[in-house]
Amino acid sequence: MLKRQTSGSVVCASCGYLVGVNDERCYHCGRRNPGLWGFAPAVRRLGHDMGFVTFVTGTCIAVYILTLVASGPDIVGSGLFSFLGPNWRAILLFGASGPAPVIELHRWWTVLSATWLHAGLLHILFNLMWIRQLAPAVGELYGPGRMVVIYTVGGIVGFSLSTVVGYQVLTGPLKSVPFIGGAPMSLGASAAIFGLLGALVYYGRRTGSSVVRGQATSWAVGMFVFGLVMPGVDNMAHAGGFIGGYLAGVFFDPLRPERVTHLLWALVCLVLSVLSILVSVITGLPLVRGG
Repeated sequence: MLKRQTSGSVVCASCGYLVGVNDERCYHCGRRNPGLWGFAPAVRRLGHDMGFVTFVTGTCIAVYILTLVASGPDIVGSGLFSFLGPNWRAILLFGASGPAPVIELHRWWTVLSATWLHAGLLHILFNLMWIRQLAPAVGELYGPGRMVVIYTVGGIVGFSLSTVVGYQVLTGPLKSVPFIGGAPMSLGASAAIFGLLGALVYYGRRTGSSVVRGQATSWAVGMFVFGLVMPGVDNMAHAGGFIGGYLAGVFFDPLRPERVTHLLWALVCLVLSVLSILVSVITGLPLVRGG
């Protein structure tokens, strides 16, 4: 799969211009080692063949099942979005984010891992439906690699904002502000989903596509209003995810083609996501056993 090309021309990993596979520097953009030691074509094929959307869906399902196993007989059975959900020890163990894990327990990496956890059966089903709806569209408009980065950034920014604002709510300064909410822990793919929506809204604005912008805006507004009227929804994570995805769209600029570098960034995001869950489990075992 990762066969190395040793001769001929390849596409520069940064600018997309043809360069020699052994060139030390791209003559167009100045990038060092533009052919990635001959692995640039293999990385580009990896982005098209590996199926990033499938990875996101499969990882969410796998982690959800593991949290249920970790819950043992204490699986939650009440609440619309918490039905058949893991208990608090399981979600803390696998990397839930929020004021308690991040600020009190210093588990800062959970702003990445929390995207892959879900609180119940309907929670994960709804989120996976939105991922399958939005991720292919963003992948088509931005490229599969940039889609994964946008998804990841949306989750990180969303849970970072949720943690900061949630801490202010729980400690008092923002307690009386309506619709903000606040909970010790937060989790779910919806922050990253809002990141995809933010990127779509920017795409419509940047390209002048009123159809894309209008559809994405209506989805975002509808989901945000749903979060306002439903109890237990982390609206700050949604708002932060949208902001993160929009800014990631600005950074990438959808009018520019995806490069091999973006696929490498996507692979880094996926590796860091898996590592964040593993670190959460390893460091969380003493916490849940002590609780």
